[in-house]
Amino acid sequence: MYLTPEEEKMYNGYYGSTIQKCMEILVALGDIYDATEMVDISSAQVSGVSYKTIGDSGLEYLVDLASDPKAKTCVPSTLNPAGVDLDNWKDLGFKEEFTKRQLEIVKAYRKMNIMTTCTCTPYLIGNIPLKGSHIAWSESSAVVYANSILGARTNREGGPGALSAAICGKTPLYGYHLDEERIPDLIVDVETDSLGADYGAIGYMVGKKIGDKVPYFKFKNKPFPNDLKSLGAALASSGAVALYHVENLTPEFQFAQNRILEDNIEQITIEKKDITETREKLSTSSEKPDLICLGCPHSSLDEIQDIAEFLVGKKLKNELWVCTSINMKAAADRMGLTAIIEKAGGKIVCDTCMVVSPIEDLGFEVIGVDSAKAANYIPSMCGLDVVFDDFKNLIIDY
Repeated sequence: MYLTPEEEKMYNGYYGSTIQKCMEILVALGDIYDATEMVDISSAQVSGVSYKTIGDSGLEYLVDLASDPKAKTCVPSTLNPAGVDLDNWKDLGFKEEFTKRQLEIVKAYRKMNIMTTCTCTPYLIGNIPLKGSHIAWSESSAVVYANSILGARTNREGGPGALSAAICGKTPLYGYHLDEERIPDLIVDVETDSLGADYGAIGYMVGKKIGDKVPYFKFKNKPFPNDLKSLGAALASSGAVALYHVENLTPEFQFAQNRILEDNIEQITIEKKDITETREKLSTSSEKPDLICLGCPHSSLDEIQDIAEFLVGKKLKNELWVCTSINMKAAADRMGLTAIIEKAGGKIVCDTCMVVSPIEDLGFEVIGVDSAKAANYIPSMCGLDVVFDDFKNLIIDY
């Protein structure tokens, strides 16, 4: 693998042991995937934040890394969701001992100059790479959004790889950084109108079928950005999809379309009955949910507004969490949306979500979600049942 003179200095320890360790990780990744060189990145998004997922060993690694004053990111970098709402953990019932360790993890990242906003939607809070720019992102739903909707270029990085890239400002040039890896492998023809949670069901269904291939979607009606967010999150969680194209919509669709015309590639068709069956399969319980968790990936301001408008004049019978970033909550506070949701009995929850928090310790049994990603992960990661549906159908009011 070719290294520039500056990269060789990093690799040989000229800038200290931490940067050397990070460059060794990047070179090892490059060797594994046959990269010929490094490429400069413009931003990073780092996973491995929740204490629930990384535990004491992850905490010790981060504290040790952050103890080196040279362990600083050199590109704008954001964090994935943590295991608790960093400000309101006590009101939500999270345990003090868990929260103490979670705050130590966030403190370590803060010492490395990473934004401690803790969100899986960094593109909603200012980490917005330009089309064609190389980045190192690790949250699967953010990766697929960056590649597909923004037209940036990133592989599905692991937490240590993304953190190393953030510190070095480099990543190995392979995979989705290359034109030839962004070519569609198959066409997905959706022959029915799609609305709301349908997009998550479609993503879940297609992801399970195609694994890590690149699909090219033909939709009957035009999806909105929040629909594409749900679609990508489901594709990435049920399969390992990191890039998709949508005809006449996503930034690289013309490039993809030209390659489709050159090659006779596989095509699959999705009908209304397929979506209906998938929606039913994603529910593991027929009981009414005692907690509704929305915002996987984290809710946009538009989604928060839709929820608030639906709740006007209602009083919730089941509990409601609307998971989002602290940035979106600040906007919702100013617009009066938070007050509407709270008046109905709901809460806007920041920094965390239903998947990476220890929600299984809070006494809930059935979680209602409108996210296929959450429906896929909650039974295995939290041991709880889920009901998957559009949020309006999940909400019970007096």
